[in-house]
Amino acid sequence: MFEKELFTYKDLIIKLSDFANEDVSYLLNNSVLGSEGGMRYSLRNVNERIRAYGDRIRFVSLYKKDNLVGTIGACFRQAGEDVLKAYCSYIRYLYFQSSYQSDLKVRREKKVQPGAGKVDSFKQQILDLFSKPYLLDLEDVKEHDRHLMYAFVESMNERSKNLVHQAGYEYVRSFLTIAFSRFSPVKYQEVQLLGEDEKPKMAELLRNYYRNYSLFTTDYAFYNNKYYVLKENGEIIAGVCAIPTVYTVYNIPGVWGWVIVNVLPHLPYYRRIFNPGEFRFVVFDAIYCRNGEEHKLARLFESVCAAEGFNTGLTWADDRSELYEKLSKGTNMGALNRMLNAKPGLVYMRFINFEEKEKDIFYESPAYISGFDFT
Repeated sequence: MFEKELFTYKDLIIKLSDFANEDVSYLLNNSVLGSEGGMRYSLRNVNERIRAYGDRIRFVSLYKKDNLVGTIGACFRQAGEDVLKAYCSYIRYLYFQSSYQSDLKVRREKKVQPGAGKVDSFKQQILDLFSKPYLLDLEDVKEHDRHLMYAFVESMNERSKNLVHQAGYEYVRSFLTIAFSRFSPVKYQEVQLLGEDEKPKMAELLRNYYRNYSLFTTDYAFYNNKYYVLKENGEIIAGVCAIPTVYTVYNIPGVWGWVIVNVLPHLPYYRRIFNPGEFRFVVFDAIYCRNGEEHKLARLFESVCAAEGFNTGLTWADDRSELYEKLSKGTNMGALNRMLNAKPGLVYMRFINFEEKEKDIFYESPAYISGFDFT
C-alpha cells in the first residue's frame, strides 16, 4: 500500500493512495450521495466493496492542512469485447464538502486577480488526474496507451456534470433504475447457485451476451460466489449475481417518490419492500437470459430474493439496450417498479489516445451498467 503527496497550493494538499485511509473511510461512510432535487441516500457497505477492488483502486484526496475535505476514487479494469475492448478507469466515490464543490469551476468572466494563474494551475493539476490515468500510478497504464475513463452521473447533479465537463468527459449514453419486488418471494427448485466448475462456461455466456456492450467486465460477475442460475434439462437458461446491499434513503424525487418514502413504510406488506431508514435490497448484476426466455427472469429474481432473504432487487440498464427492453417489457418486475419514476443516469466518457473515428462505436453501442459499482 502507498500514500504520497502529489502537489500543494498554499494550505491545500493533493494526495494519492491505493487504499482508503482512516480519513477517507470515515468520509465515505458518513456522506450523503445524490443531488438536491434528486434521490439522496447513503451507502452501508463501503469498506467491504473497497476491499473487493483490491489493488485496482486509487483515491485522489484533497486536504486542507491536515483535514480531508474531499476524495475521488478511480477503479481500474479491462472491459468490452472486440472493437469495444479497452483499458478503463471507472470514477466513483466523488465526495467533497459543499464549500469546495464549486471551487474547481474557473469563472473566466470575472476580472483576473493577482495569483489567479497559480490557482488555475492547481485546479488544472487536479483535473489532469482524471484525464491522464498514467498519473494514478497503475502498473498497466502507460502515457501513450489507449484508455477510457468513465463516470455515471445523475442527470440533475449539475456540480458533478460541471466537473466531468471540465475534465474533458463527453456525454455518451443514459440509463435507468429498474426495481423488482415481491411481497412473499418463493424459492423455485430449478434455481440454484452456480457451481465452481461452471464459472468458465458462465463467463463465456456472459461475454457473448454483452459482446455488443461497452464497459462490460466479468471481474465482479461472481462476487462472493453468489451467482444464481435457472436451469432446464441441465442447461443454463438464465443467471444473475446477487449482491446484498443496504442504503439509507433520505429523498426520492416526484410525487411517487414522496409516496414511496412517506407512505409505503406505513402500509402492511409494502413496508416489506421499502423502508427508507434501512432500505435492504439485493443488487442484480451480470444478468444473463437465453433469447426468447425473458419471461423466466422473474422466476429467477424471485428465487434469489427468497434465498437471500429480501423482498426487493435493483438493477440498472442502458435505456436503449436489449437488456432494458427485456426487463421492462418481457418481465413482471412487480409493484415497486410500476411506481418508480427515477430520473435517468448519464454515462460520461473521456477518450484518451483514441482517434475520432474510434469513438463512434461507444456512442452507438449500449453501455453496460455494473450493479456492483452501485453498492
